Amino acid sequence: MNIRTFILAFTCALVISGCADKSADVQYNQSAEYWYNEIIKTIVNGDLEKADALYVSLSSEHVASPILSEALIILSQAHMNNEEYSQANKFLDEYIKRFGSSIKNEYIKYMKIRANYASFLRPNRNQQLISETIADTRKFLDVYQDSQYAPMIESMLVHMELGEYLIDKNIASLYEKLNKGDAAEFYNDKSGAVYLKEGEIIEPKIPWYRKWFEW
Repeated sequence: MNIRTFILAFTCALVISGCADKSADVQYNQSAEYWYNEIIKTIVNGDLEKADALYVSLSSEHVASPILSEALIILSQAHMNNEEYSQANKFLDEYIKRFGSSIKNEYIKYMKIRANYASFLRPNRNQQLISETIADTRKFLDVYQDSQYAPMIESMLVHMELGEYLIDKNIASLYEKLNKGDAAEFYNDKSGAVYLKEGEIIEPKIPWYRKWFEW
């Protein structure tokens, strides 16, 4: 065998070996229990990105498995614990889409409200989301009047309504500075309709290094 033939054979062997290694990492055609256990292990190890990918495999290979619902709840909770509320909501939305008639629907809707509420970390932000969440919260209290989650939901609703009130007042103030009288009046009227204004409201304090970016 001449040197040229040897190099070609050696290169081919490396390529085949590399492909074999990669294929060994590829997992498919596993049971639903296998994927579920791998998701749990990966969450415990703190690799939520990999856990999300494992869920894709579970949901692709076992479309009708009852394990899917538990996996969605666990993944949403894991992302909430990691303060990744948007990703948590994606799994909660998928749960509602797949299992809308589930007896756990009340809990899932409570979790979704809680995830949105927890995402309001800073004042004067997420105006649209806070309005939508307030509407969803009121609807929850109407539908599940005897819910065990009602006290927590009501507490979150009060905080969100306070937040929306302060946002409207700040927007009105901003429009007044810009000499936009009609817009300022609209937001003043909107905030004036809130029953909470009759109490003493302590506005959130904004750190000096963020005041440049807040109203």
